[in-house]
This record gives sequence, C-alpha cells and structure tokens, in this order.
Amino acid sequence: MSDPVRDKSAFLCMYMSTHPDTLVSYVRHWGKVKEKVESAKMTVIDSKGMNLSYTVKGGAAKEVRVAFEPPLSGYDEVKPRLLQMKVDAEDALGMSKAPEILDYTLPKGLAKTGFLVALLIYTTFAPPPTFGPIWAPAEFLRTNLPSWTIPASWWFAFIVHGSEGVYTYMLCKKHKTPLVPTILYVLTTLVFGFPSWIDYRKRVQAARIDSIMKGK
Repeated sequence: MSDPVRDKSAFLCMYMSTHPDTLVSYVRHWGKVKEKVESAKMTVIDSKGMNLSYTVKGGAAKEVRVAFEPPLSGYDEVKPRLLQMKVDAEDALGMSKAPEILDYTLPKGLAKTGFLVALLIYTTFAPPPTFGPIWAPAEFLRTNLPSWTIPASWWFAFIVHGSEGVYTYMLCKKHKTPLVPTILYVLTTLVFGFPSWIDYRKRVQAARIDSIMKGK
C-alpha cells in the first residue's frame, strides 16, 4: 500500500531544510542524541517516522530514526504533528525562542540582486553614448526595451524592497537588535532585497542552535 507521507517525502525534506534549528531540536530531543549537534537535515519521512542526518562538533555525519507515536494517519497530519514535536522539543531543551542579534555583519549573497540593481541604475541614469562607449549598452537597452520596462522595474523594486525593509525591521525588533545595526540591516534590505533578511534569519537559526549547545 502506498504511503501518502513518503510519496511527498522529497518536498517535505526540502521544506524542512529551511528550518535547521528545528531539525537539530528533533535530533537532540526525539532522537535522544546527547552530543552537541551542529547541523541536521531530514533525509526521509513517512507515516511511521523520519530519518534525520546530523553532524556533531568535530565529528562525521550520523543518522537517527525518529518514530512517530502513534503513526501519522495521513499527509494532513504531518504539519500539526511536526509543529507539536517542535514545541515539545524546544521546551525540553530550553532552546532560545528569540535570541538577540546585537551586531551587524555584511549579509552574504548580496551579489545575487546587486547586479540587477546596478544594471537598473546604469540603464536609467547613463548619459548618451556620445559621452563614451561605456554608455552604449545602456542606450541600446533604453531603445529596444518596451517603454514601460524601466519605470515598472523601479516600482517593483520600491514596493518589494520596501515591504522587505519593513519585515527586516520587525525581525530586528523581535531579536532586540540595537539601533545602528537595525538601520544598517534595513538599509541593506532596501537596496539589495531578500539576501539581507535571509542572512539575518540564518543568524537567528544559528543562535537558536547555539543556545542548545550551550545548554541555555
């Protein structure tokens, strides 16, 4: 008989890969691993349990099987069960729910959107090619793209990056980031977009994992 949970195992594993702190809590609490776990990932999940691969400090990768008691009755039960297991594990381990982020570090991955932002600025404000051949590509783009492309790109950037800036501010407020680092994170998000707040969230996840390792 087909297992409805295992049939969607690949999707669930991919989704959970964005929650490494939760996976570490599963390994430590439900997997009963006493070692200091640095990272974890879900490799397989079915109606009877999940396989979790993990690495410990200074060691090789290992794997543990966490059984579901009782087994899942169907795919619709996956989310509520995992959420409840998350809450129970974090409470038992004393994992910090909202660790403080007290400084600013330059987010990784800014080049992903930085190139597009630079291209938009270059295309919009470049002078005519008579000022030099370096400006010829900008004139080519302005001439051959539909007239609405550049204004629409600016509106898209303002709306999306503006919304992301608000979200970044709320993250900083939640994690008690001081004023100056908060301003830097928000400004970075307004210019570069999603790489900034994604990197911030990764710092939060790392701090949550660290709170388990330190026994907080």
